[in-house]
Amino acid sequence: MFDVTRYAVAAQSIVDAGQFLYRQGWSPATSSNYSTRIDPEHIAITVSGRHKGELGAGDVMVVDLQGRPVQSDCRPSAETRLHTVLYELFPDVGAVLHTHSVKATVLSRLVPAGQALELQGYELQKAFAGVTTHESVLSVPVFENTQDIDALAGATAAWFRDHPGQPGYLIRGHGLYTWGRTMAECLRHVEAFEFLFECELETMRARP
Repeated sequence: MFDVTRYAVAAQSIVDAGQFLYRQGWSPATSSNYSTRIDPEHIAITVSGRHKGELGAGDVMVVDLQGRPVQSDCRPSAETRLHTVLYELFPDVGAVLHTHSVKATVLSRLVPAGQALELQGYELQKAFAGVTTHESVLSVPVFENTQDIDALAGATAAWFRDHPGQPGYLIRGHGLYTWGRTMAECLRHVEAFEFLFECELETMRARP
């Protein structure tokens, strides 16, 4: 069982996030998926195939940390396990957002296979929780896109178990995953990543 009041608050935060992210062009059509923690055993997550700019309370459901629906006949996002492994790995995580912006998608295709995108020297790195100086390196791993979500979830969990201070990752040709202690913090991380991705792309264009 889960607390219905906490679910309602979580669902509204997801609806509000969807409207904001859609307006920014970072979650077009039915792409993307969002979740928030309700309690140590349950999260609220978007129902599969719903337009993120038009979400309502009925487009958010509850699953346990194994990704199984709780008191719902709806089908959760196909990438639910990519969310739940983060909640399992980081007990302080309260929200996870997956977006499909043009910049994140294009940049993910430009990073050489087997390498991470390294962001350094940017003042806006301090937008991420725990980062206090631009004299640091944010390492953003790029995982290969696959329909084997369990395998991808295992790979992401293994990487972040060894790099717990890094705040997000890319899936090649797909999009961004990031998280935070609250939905507000998570949205701030999305905005910061989008700014930094644009800076990286502009830098690449300026090179001879």
